[in-house]
Amino acid sequence: MFRIGDKVAHPMHGAGVIDDIVTEMVAGEKQDYYVFRMPVGGLTLKIPTVSGETNGLRGVWDIGRVYQLIQDIAGLEVERFVGSWNQRYRENMEKLKSGDLYEVARVVKSLLHREHEKGLSTGERKMLRTAKQILISEMVLSTGEDYNDLERQVHTAAAGGVKDS
Repeated sequence: MFRIGDKVAHPMHGAGVIDDIVTEMVAGEKQDYYVFRMPVGGLTLKIPTVSGETNGLRGVWDIGRVYQLIQDIAGLEVERFVGSWNQRYRENMEKLKSGDLYEVARVVKSLLHREHEKGLSTGERKMLRTAKQILISEMVLSTGEDYNDLERQVHTAAAGGVKDS
């Protein structure tokens, strides 16, 4: 169970802070909720405490692990999808839902390269924004660095090496 002030990451929304734990009546039953506030983007969510971890809520990565990821992005494989855009979209969405920042970084890198080579569909542009939000919001909370600075670091690292898979 998380406590007020804990920095946590949600697989589909990114990183934030537990601002409060509240009890509310829902369908005639009392339920406890984490009040999850995202400093980047300003979103506030209520997540049931009983299902927080089963929904992928976890503590943010430590600073050393985040800086290692930034270094590793250049070596991540960029997938060259042969299938349709919706198949690509589904596979990328599964990676985002995993909550694994390396998988999220792979999605970001792949979409940045696809954007550079062929352009992105509207859905893929939205997915790239979402993936960057998930990735960089956790980096911001972990390192304390500025969002735009970290975004530049991610873009530079993503441009650093392209390996076909």
